[in-house]
Amino acid sequence: MSRLTQILQNLYLRVEGFLSVIWNKFANVVKSFFGFFAKLFGLTESGYFLESDAAQGTKRVEPPQQIETKQNTPVETPSNRRRSNAKMDYYMNMARDIKKG
Repeated sequence: MSRLTQILQNLYLRVEGFLSVIWNKFANVVKSFFGFFAKLFGLTESGYFLESDAAQGTKRVEPPQQIETKQNTPVETPSNRRRSNAKMDYYMNMARDIKKG
């Protein structure tokens, strides 16, 4: 039975590969057809769908000229620890009681 499933899987992969090549060529024809009209009507310009920066009220931010570097300082570890969870204490005590008894 495994031989039959292997044959079916291989057949599926071959058919899928063949159709992807055919559909890819068909898709390229459609893309080039619509791409021609997009170029003809000027829809390929980058700012066609966007308003200008002045209309949107946006400001261009200049990148910082110099990046500040920090000195290597030792990292302080927090001295206070969280208190243990009360529910965990309850279960730990219960486990100790069971282990003793």
